[in-house]
Amino acid sequence: MNLSRWRWMLPWLLLLATGLAVAWIRYGFIESATATLRCDAISVPWWCELRRALVLGFLYYAYGIAALVATAWAFIGRRPWVAWLAAALGATSLLLYCILAGALAFLLGCLRLLRLQASTRTAPREHDRQRDRQVHAQP
Repeated sequence: MNLSRWRWMLPWLLLLATGLAVAWIRYGFIESATATLRCDAISVPWWCELRRALVLGFLYYAYGIAALVATAWAFIGRRPWVAWLAAALGATSLLLYCILAGALAFLLGCLRLLRLQASTRTAPREHDRQRDRQVHAQP
């Protein structure tokens, strides 16, 4: 594959990797019976505070709010990385119990990222067409 195709696929591969990482966090770290037992013990490991903070994040809908803010930012600006961030936070929200905001942010972030990628791929082609018209129009 050529370099431009890899550059087009990279955000989508990173989005997949983000989803897999957050799924591991949910099922292997937050909902794990072993982690629950270790964090309910008398002497708790250091990572129990991190686990507690993650749980508080979805109890207070912080992931959903962050995803919606990133989505609004993606539609105001024209940066593909912000659209990717909205989609990634949407996926994170979906997997961490903020379903409504996560679904909206994931869908709109993906659509915005596709739109921005399509506009950057077609922009040089339009420029080439205008240049070709100028070359053919000259006597």
